[in-house]
Amino acid sequence: MKEKFKTVYICSECGETYHKWQGQCSTCKAWNTIEEDVVVQQIASNKKGAVLPASGKISFQQLDDVDADDNHIRIKTGISELDRVLGGGIVQGAGMLIGGEPGAGKSTLLLQICGNICNRYKVVYISGEESVNQIKLRANRLGIDGKNIAIASETDVLSICNSMEEHHPDVMVIDSIQTMNYSEISSSPGSVSQVRESTALLLNTAKRCNTSLFIVGHVNKDGAIAGPKVMEHIVDTVLYFEGDKTLPYKILRASKNRYGSTNEIGMFDMTTKGIVEITNPSMLLLEGRSTSVSGSCVTCVIEGTRPILTEIQALATKTGFGTPRRASSGIDYNRLNLLLAVMEKRAGYYMQNLDIYVNVVGGLELDETSIDLAVILSVISGLGKKSIPADLVVIGEVGLGGEVRAVTNIDSRLKEIERLGFKRAVIPYHCMTKINTADYNLEIYGVNNIRQAISLI
Repeated sequence: MKEKFKTVYICSECGETYHKWQGQCSTCKAWNTIEEDVVVQQIASNKKGAVLPASGKISFQQLDDVDADDNHIRIKTGISELDRVLGGGIVQGAGMLIGGEPGAGKSTLLLQICGNICNRYKVVYISGEESVNQIKLRANRLGIDGKNIAIASETDVLSICNSMEEHHPDVMVIDSIQTMNYSEISSSPGSVSQVRESTALLLNTAKRCNTSLFIVGHVNKDGAIAGPKVMEHIVDTVLYFEGDKTLPYKILRASKNRYGSTNEIGMFDMTTKGIVEITNPSMLLLEGRSTSVSGSCVTCVIEGTRPILTEIQALATKTGFGTPRRASSGIDYNRLNLLLAVMEKRAGYYMQNLDIYVNVVGGLELDETSIDLAVILSVISGLGKKSIPADLVVIGEVGLGGEVRAVTNIDSRLKEIERLGFKRAVIPYHCMTKINTADYNLEIYGVNNIRQAISLI
């Protein structure tokens, strides 16, 4: 069979191919993402020119005969925060892609997982970036007993797949996919073709061997995993490490999960002994909170099934320019402008000569509308230089008419508020009918609009 080399141009975002270079991808509309690549075309045809049929036969099973008990096919990692994000543990035969900033702790977390499960399962750790001696040094620092962990420094994908077929490990780690090389493709490691084809080959082999596969992926300057988007479509789960570089703790979030919710988050603390899970994130996010400064308000959000209390800060100053500045960190910028417009129209606050800055403490990115009322009250507190009571938590979505709309999971939110020692809570009036106030050791105020909420502070 004769191999033909062909130069193509591939979009690193969506994987679309072109015959010549162009500035914008016509499929995903991304700019400057089309890169030159060299691929090998393998042509197999019969006399009539049609593609030859496959020689293998498909083996079918009845759906009722397949054993898929969730308790049997999931591997507990020993890290409850990670199990929460994965949906209860590692699914056998699943492919998981994990990305994050350099130094976020991806390799450390995966080596800790291997150390936790190596006494119960066959574990293989393959690194294309570190030698076996360097992996051992990191394991010693983390206090991991490596008696039952098989490690190798290898970049050839075919060799890795052959080893997987031979040994059938329960869990395999590939660190990282950008260093892997598929010899059937002539392009260099890290290119779009190499990353895509290497991922597909590793996943296909893992499915046949029923091996759970962790793949580490580098991220680009925008924070997305480097490589074509089709790589994320191939795997079953995509995990991202998030968090401010200046903060010691990181947030692990699933942007895709075929076997669980994508709303769950896990919080971890980076220490000298490795990554430590944070089981009480609300206490951490409220740690060091000042109770006498204006412009600060505590609210409760739901991340998956977990209620988390966090602090929202606002600062209002006179503008030095003709156009006031609006800046937000942790909440949507357009949502902030919408809430400021509601305050001006429905509550009578003039803000055309004020710069407004809003920040979510702890580096969280909040997209839940239940924080609307807390944002408004924190801005008003900053305007009037009057601090909101330290024992008060505010929850509620705000509409364009200034009304406070109902939110979901009000019972779990109130229980978390009570558990952390707060005494009062402002909630939408429509949520009062869903709860029994006698069940909580809290003073609960139901409000219909933002004017009623403002009068409480």
